[in-house]
Amino acid sequence: MFERKSGARRSSLVFVASLCACAGSAPVVAQDAADEGKTAEPKPARVSRSKPLSPNATINLVNLLVKQGVLTEEQAKSLVEQAANEAYVQRQATKDATVKAGDAAKVAAAAATAASPPGVKHVTYVPEVVKRQLREDIKKEVMAQAESENWASPGKYPEWASRIRFYGDMRLRYRGIYYPSGNDQYDAVNFNAINTGSPYDVSKTNPYYYPTYDVTQNRDQFRFRGRLGMVADLHDGFSAGLRFAGGENNSPVSQNQTFGANGGNFSMYSLWIDRAFFKYQPLEEISLTGGRMDNPFWSPTDLVWYRDIGFDGFAAQGKYEIAEGITSFVAGGAFPVFNTDLNAGINLPAYNGGPPTKLPSHDKWLFAGQLGVSAKLNDDYAFKIAAAYYDFSKVQGELSSPCRVYSASDGCDTDLSRPSFAQRGNTYMPLRSIISDTSNSGGTTNQYQYFGLAQQFRPFVASGEIDFGHFDPVHVVLNGEYLVNTAFDGKIRPDILANNLTGAFQISANEWYPGNYVGGKYGYLASATVGHREIRRLWDWNVFAGYKYLGSDAMVDAFVDADFGLGGTNLKGYFIGGNLGVGKNVWLSLRWMSANSISGVPYAVDVLHVDLNGKF
Repeated sequence: MFERKSGARRSSLVFVASLCACAGSAPVVAQDAADEGKTAEPKPARVSRSKPLSPNATINLVNLLVKQGVLTEEQAKSLVEQAANEAYVQRQATKDATVKAGDAAKVAAAAATAASPPGVKHVTYVPEVVKRQLREDIKKEVMAQAESENWASPGKYPEWASRIRFYGDMRLRYRGIYYPSGNDQYDAVNFNAINTGSPYDVSKTNPYYYPTYDVTQNRDQFRFRGRLGMVADLHDGFSAGLRFAGGENNSPVSQNQTFGANGGNFSMYSLWIDRAFFKYQPLEEISLTGGRMDNPFWSPTDLVWYRDIGFDGFAAQGKYEIAEGITSFVAGGAFPVFNTDLNAGINLPAYNGGPPTKLPSHDKWLFAGQLGVSAKLNDDYAFKIAAAYYDFSKVQGELSSPCRVYSASDGCDTDLSRPSFAQRGNTYMPLRSIISDTSNSGGTTNQYQYFGLAQQFRPFVASGEIDFGHFDPVHVVLNGEYLVNTAFDGKIRPDILANNLTGAFQISANEWYPGNYVGGKYGYLASATVGHREIRRLWDWNVFAGYKYLGSDAMVDAFVDADFGLGGTNLKGYFIGGNLGVGKNVWLSLRWMSANSISGVPYAVDVLHVDLNGKF
């Protein structure tokens, strides 16, 4: 009995499909009796008196079969959509064939009239075979256009949309910040707060006026990061990319937003443009990129660069296969770090009178290049090494010309040489050479000061990675980087140093040198990871551990990792952690980082991250 019903249902499906395809072109004889080895007898046709549900007989029939349980809703919907599409194409083809046949008839009639003497009558006749051929040709033309433009395929994206790829990720994080005893809150000067706000009057007798970082009070934070981007193929090797990300501010080294921060009370959060670039790739091995892009330089660790930092500017990348399994690669570019505001100026009364004046450009740039080679000698062993050189132009602070400063609104001619963003760790110097006279009581009042980087930065970086895949999918990966600032000068004038000194820290108008300068130019990081190289599926895992050392002036602190030691340079310590897949493209992360200061005043902090990550 079950087999008979299944056969009847299949026959009904075949019957409905044939009817939809023909769209009522010819009568169909029922085949239900075939299962019994009999021929169904034809029955007289009857006209139903009930009002039809639809003016289309095919749709009514399909609805009836659904009610009888012969077809499911999904099957019926598919048949109705197919019938509607084919009917539309047929109508369009017939319409175009009629129009073209009429035009052809008119042309033929005009030609015959011109060739015949007056009084002769003509009857235009287009053979049926010609009409049929015209209909077929036009139908093919309409179908080709429908497929190319996707207007005859409901639910299908237009052609241009198929060239756009969307991607994104989401992260929820718990961050615990734990300070051991021994940190001195008085010494934790926040130079970035001074340089991005009003200048600080160093003549104040109370030393607790200047802004400082918190280095004594533990914190618990719940944070999130959300990013959404797209890449569009523009044909002929051109593409464009755009990405948006959250963040508490426009910091280049963080896209995190802390729940309850910036006023709290469930306030909404900011959205920033994180990527915006054009890319031209004429060959698979060569690419040129302009705009705000991913880091174009390979770096296996976060010693030198924050992992998700965006580069503004222009970059070129290339690779070449030297031999089977061995590929060389190169990258280079120019990147504006700071561009002078068109309205940059100073209040010239500070220079013995005169009208206000505008300042010349003090643009800061990064010029960089990298050369490396990667090799996969067999399935069990691969390595990658590279050397890079970064030249930061005009990031070093410059001592101003002698100037008078009467208030916080007055300026001096090298104020633009201060960093527009910084973390902590680099050595600073006061920028203004303030004249001492009766207007400031011989230099004991009105000493409004900005601070600039005391060192120039031209770091050389050697990077390497070794991948042992003998137990694939479990790998053992060793990463390492070494950094030295080739422009480091230990002979800086001791009378203008402001931090990274031995002895007690002091920031005052008349004493910048309470101890010897102990800054450093070296950095290195070594780590080992065991497990899956990427966490993609349920129960994928890896664990890692490493040690990091980054001298105070080895790298510009604005661009390094913002998590280890809560960001910046002049830090050393270890980190451990792991990742575990809890679903496809969803994983948990745990990371513990313990950091201490290398030079200057004592500073130590432990940071715990517990993350839930997802990407699409």
